[in-house]
Amino acid sequence: MFKGNAIVTGAANRLGKAMALHLADLGYNVVVHYMASSKEAEEVVSLIKYKGRKAVSIQADLLNPKVVDELIPNAVKAIGGNLNVLINNASIFEYDNLNTSTLESWQRHIGSNLQAPFFLTQAFSRQVPDISLDENNEPISHAVAINMIDQRVKKLNPEFMTYTISKMGLWAFTQTAAQALAPKVRVNAIGPGPTLKAAEQSQKNFLKQRSGVILERGSNIRDIVKAMEYIINAPAVTGQIFCVDGGQHLNWQASDILDVEF
Repeated sequence: MFKGNAIVTGAANRLGKAMALHLADLGYNVVVHYMASSKEAEEVVSLIKYKGRKAVSIQADLLNPKVVDELIPNAVKAIGGNLNVLINNASIFEYDNLNTSTLESWQRHIGSNLQAPFFLTQAFSRQVPDISLDENNEPISHAVAINMIDQRVKKLNPEFMTYTISKMGLWAFTQTAAQALAPKVRVNAIGPGPTLKAAEQSQKNFLKQRSGVILERGSNIRDIVKAMEYIINAPAVTGQIFCVDGGQHLNWQASDILDVEF
């Protein structure tokens, strides 16, 4: 059954791809945003179409403010209708600390991880469907924005400095946007833990990292997409972060990421 239209940024690979495909399973047509992975994005589009849903891909550099301003209007035009779901998933994750951070690393992380989601959410909110009334004559939203953050916003440390600041800003924005856009748009966040191996990480150390959280298991892709599904289908939930991380944000003994050289 058709549920509406969705856009997922960074949807060509990894969690973005999984969320785009799960949205199709839930009945959504999907705009697949990508930066450079055109072949992979088209593969995601093909998979969504195979599921019987409409899909289009759109290339956009989220570090370019003009391109960001155009993305939501272009997505609406390409998919043929207004959007109900926005997944701010695209993200830059590069190592720095207070001593090694530069203006460039600051601008890259803030631009990709905070500035782009801010203005995409703003544009998204301007085109969403109006609220309706439920069986209790109370307003019900038909639009939701989900920001992919990081469990580390609940467990700060000075590593990955500008990345962490950008995600902390996105968490603050999640809460304030939930206030500003209610009751028309719900805004929530997911904070993944060790779900997929980092490119610079060995399989051995990734498994060690997963087993080092308090549940002794990390999250998997199904955990993340099920969290997304819950948020979409929970009309009374807004301004929340769901740490899907095996309890990593509660760790007191193990570091966030093990033996990765940058």
